[in-house]
Amino acid sequence: MYLPDRQMRLPLRLPSPRQLSPLQFDLLLEAGDRRSGPLLYRPDCAHCEACEAIRIPVARFEPTRSQRRSVKKNLDVDAGLGPALLDDTRLGLYNRHKRERGLARREGDATARDYHFFLLETCVDTREFRYYVGDRLIAVSILDLGFRGVSSVYHYFDPDEAARSIGVYSVLREIAYCREEGFEWYYLGLYVSDCQHLRYKADYYPHQRRRFGVWREYSGPDDHEGVEVDPLTGHPASRG
Repeated sequence: MYLPDRQMRLPLRLPSPRQLSPLQFDLLLEAGDRRSGPLLYRPDCAHCEACEAIRIPVARFEPTRSQRRSVKKNLDVDAGLGPALLDDTRLGLYNRHKRERGLARREGDATARDYHFFLLETCVDTREFRYYVGDRLIAVSILDLGFRGVSSVYHYFDPDEAARSIGVYSVLREIAYCREEGFEWYYLGLYVSDCQHLRYKADYYPHQRRRFGVWREYSGPDDHEGVEVDPLTGHPASRG
C-alpha cells in the first residue's frame, strides 16, 4: 500500500466493546493501533517493519523555525474543534485534495457513503478540527480522542491553499490544542521512511516511533538510534 514493491498485510478487527472508552483507546494507541471506520488495524507483515506508529509528546515539542513560519502564513485562519460532519463542502474538498495531491488509489471520487464509513462511522470519540478563512472552509482534520492521547486520522485541505503550508500549521495548532486540554500525546499515524507521503511525520521533534513492538524517542534529525522508552509514561525504559 505504501511501498510499491511490497505487499502490506493489514488485518482489520471489530473492537469489543463496539464503542471504546477513552482509556481503552489509549491502550490500543500505545500498542500501535489505528482506526478506519468502525474497525481497528495494525500492520502485520512477516518480513517488514517499514510502518512505524509515531507520536509526539506534546509538553516537550518545540517547532522549528521553518514550522513556525506556517503560523505567520495563517494568521487569518479561524480554527477550532467541533463535531465531525459530512456535507457537500467537506466531500468536495476531500475529493479535490485526493485528486490534486496525487493521493487517490482508485478512479472516481469518493461518495458520501465512502466518506462516512471511512471517517465518521467510529468506535471512539471522533471530532474534527476545522479551518476557516472568513466563512470559507479550507481544511479539516479528523481526530480520535482518548483520555491521554489524540490520534490524527486524516487531514485534507483546499489544494488552492497549498502555499499556506496548512498541513504543517494544522499539526502545530492541534498539538497546541492537546497541550491546552491536558493531553500527553498527539499520534500522527504511521511513518514510513521510504514513502514520500508519510516521511514528513518525522519532522516534528522530539517524537517517538514504535518499531518491533518498542517505542523509541528521537530528539532531532541527527538522532538515528533513539532511546527506548516506556510505552505508558514515555520516559526512558528501566534497564534494571
